[in-house]
This record gives sequence, C-alpha cells and structure tokens, in this order.
Amino acid sequence: MMKRPRTLSAAFVRTVSRPGVYGDGRGGRGLSLRVHRTRDGRITKTWRQRVRIEGRLTSIGLGPYPEVTLAEARQKALDNSRGVRLGQDPRGRGVPTFAAAAKRTIELHRDAWKAGSPLPEQWASTFRLHAAPLMDKPVDRITSADVLRCLTPIWNSKPAAARKARHRIHAVFRWCIGRNYRSDNPVDRAVEALPKANGYAPTHHRALPHGEVAAAIRAVRRTTDTHPAAVLCVELIVLTAVRPGEARGARWDEIDMDSRVWTIPAARMKAGRKFAVPLSTGALDVLERARKLSGGSPLVFPARTGRLLPRKAPLRVLRRAGVASTLHGFRSSARSWMAESGVSAEVAEACLAHVPRSKVVQAYQRSDLLERRVEVMQEWSERVTRR
Repeated sequence: MMKRPRTLSAAFVRTVSRPGVYGDGRGGRGLSLRVHRTRDGRITKTWRQRVRIEGRLTSIGLGPYPEVTLAEARQKALDNSRGVRLGQDPRGRGVPTFAAAAKRTIELHRDAWKAGSPLPEQWASTFRLHAAPLMDKPVDRITSADVLRCLTPIWNSKPAAARKARHRIHAVFRWCIGRNYRSDNPVDRAVEALPKANGYAPTHHRALPHGEVAAAIRAVRRTTDTHPAAVLCVELIVLTAVRPGEARGARWDEIDMDSRVWTIPAARMKAGRKFAVPLSTGALDVLERARKLSGGSPLVFPARTGRLLPRKAPLRVLRRAGVASTLHGFRSSARSWMAESGVSAEVAEACLAHVPRSKVVQAYQRSDLLERRVEVMQEWSERVTRR
C-alpha cells in the first residue's frame, strides 16, 4: 500500500490509485487531490482547493489531472489565496441566474443518481416547462410572486407536475442559500399562498411507537445481505433524528469527533441553514464503525462504487429487517418520545431542525439550543440502543 505523503509529489500524484482525498500538507493552501474510481473501474484524479470566502469554507475545482499538473495546481492555489486576501472571489462570478443555478444544482445531485439515469434531463425539462419566467433572472432578484406565477397554472390541474416543480425549484434555492446568494427560499411563501387541491389531505410517514425503536435497531443490525454502510446509515438516522438525505450525504470533514458535533452544511438542509447535530455516544460508536469501512473515502457512508449511497439503499435495509417504518418515520418516533418525556416543544423542534414559522419567533430565538439538545439526544440514544 502506498504511504500517504505529508506533502504531494509529482511521482505520488502520477502513481496513486487508491480512492481518497490527499492533501498537500499544512502549507498547501487547502490544495488536495481527489482520486475516484468510476463505475467502470477507471481512476480519475481532480484538484480541489478549500478556501474561506466571506467567512465560509468553500471548495473550488482547479481542474483534472494530468491536464493540470501538480505545479500548475499549486500556482492556481497560490493565486486564489492571494485573491481572497485582497477581498476577491476566486470563483470569478457574481450572482448567477436561475438557469445557471439550476444547472449547478443538477450537477450537485448527479453523483446521487445512477449512471444513465433520466433524472438530469427530467429536472432540466421541469425548469424549461414550469420555471421559464425565472430562468434569466439573477437568483437574488426572484420573489415569491415570481415563483407563484410559475406554479399557479399547474397547481390543481397537474398536481404531479406541480409537486415535482415545487421540489426542484426549492432545491435550486437551497443551493443558492448555501452559497450566500440568498437568505430565504421564495418557494415556501409561494406555496403558502396557493389553494389546497380538492380533497387535499396531508399524508404522514409510517412510524413506530418509540418503545419499539430499540428492537428495530437490533433487527437492522442483524441484517447480513445488505451493504454494511447502508446499515450504519440507518442507525445514524435513528440516533440523530436527521433526514435520510442529510445522513446519506455525510462527509468526514463535517464531523468533529472530539467536540462531538456534526455540522451539516446549509446546501443539504431542508431549511437552507447549516445545522449542528450533537453526537451521542451511540452515534459516535456508529461513526467509529463507519470509519473502518469507508476506506479513506470523504463520504461517511460510501456505496461500493465509492460514490454517494443510493437513495433507496437505507430503505432496503429496513425492508429486509422487517421494520414497519419509513426512515423519516423515526423522526416522528423521536418527537413522540420527547413529548412524552417532558422535553419542551422549543427544544424538541430544534432537535429536528424545524424552523419556527413565525418570523417574530425566529427573530427572538437565535440560539440553536445545542447544549440542551446534547442532553436530549444522549437520552434518546441510551433508550434506543439498550440491549
């Protein structure tokens, strides 16, 4: 096995074939080489740089190897660092149009979709058909009224198309919030102004009574015909009460094992705000087991291909374990337990990363209640991991 160097060398960059992220040392200005194995077994190598822009850590692509050599990547990293010190944005762009943001959002999701999936074209088609008035507008100039004009014609007449358009447009603005192009998501207010369809009734995710969650975890751990990373992903979802997509996309650079906090970036959160998840002893145990399986991947739960775990993989674990709950349903189980255990509604909602609907409440409730959430999630962990 090739030894990981303290700093990169031209020989190492040329010969390394083990998937992973290899940094250029403390003086490398955030430069790293990402080595990835594709589905057909090929090895690809790309340069990335982590820089802090306006107080936020940002990852910038510097091009593929060997088109960009180590020396050229280092020079680009140096130029970017100098530009940041002068107040410049090395990404070299201002606020994007909705069309540009939509394209970047599709690219962001592409790793989660199977090779040859029709989803990229389906998303692009949704934007062309149902978001045409937004396409040429800078994203910070788009209002809820603009979104409302897109959704109103199809809201009741084409409910399936409207649901997809709402979800996909919402995802674009989540990407914008994560990159500081916006501070809010105009889709939320637009949907509040839309009429309810005839016969509308909310649907709820199937959930277990909280007293049955411990047995469910034991059943999940006994499954042997599924990918181990998917099993561990399910455990983390249960123990942290996060949404499935937030767990599947977890990366090691988001997790501070010493401080026992997992910081999920805004781009992956439903509310478009970064969220600090307290890690209980049970969650830490899951992560320690995941680290042994990840093989140096930047992802906490990589698929066998090294890419993002497929969306349905954790759900398949539940089905094979015979657990009659959805993944999202475990959030309901945790919430029910909190209510019956005397946890205040304010803290319970914060544990689930729910944003208060009232703007007044949001203005006064600026704390994320992390210290109190640490206690609550530790109690939840002890309850559901007992033998």
